[in-house]
Amino acid sequence: MSDNASINVFYDAVCPGCRKDRRLFERLAGKHGDGINWCDVSEHQQQLHKKGVAPEAALRSLHIEKDDGTIIEGIDAYRLLMMRIPWFMPIAWLIGLPGIKNALRWYYDRWVEKRLKREGRWSE
Repeated sequence: MSDNASINVFYDAVCPGCRKDRRLFERLAGKHGDGINWCDVSEHQQQLHKKGVAPEAALRSLHIEKDDGTIIEGIDAYRLLMMRIPWFMPIAWLIGLPGIKNALRWYYDRWVEKRLKREGRWSE
């Protein structure tokens, strides 16, 4: 995938932290962010469902649709997004390392669960 290939980033627009992260990515990406389409999971549930992503899964983890239609999820989705930002490329490489990637995924899953429970949006 080329650096400027279009991607759809499915994020939880209800979450204040997620909106803040989006603004940060947009600001830091600058012109490199031109091919990033931000999609609220609540508004794009049918599109995600057609790709095999349940609404609950979309809320629990970042999902990105690449220009070839492939869905990337979780830490790999964050890595793909970070690769668009020159300053974040070393971090993207680092978080892809096996031990770090697994630890981050564990932490991220717990953080999202706690946030969704606090907001009354967690379903078992």
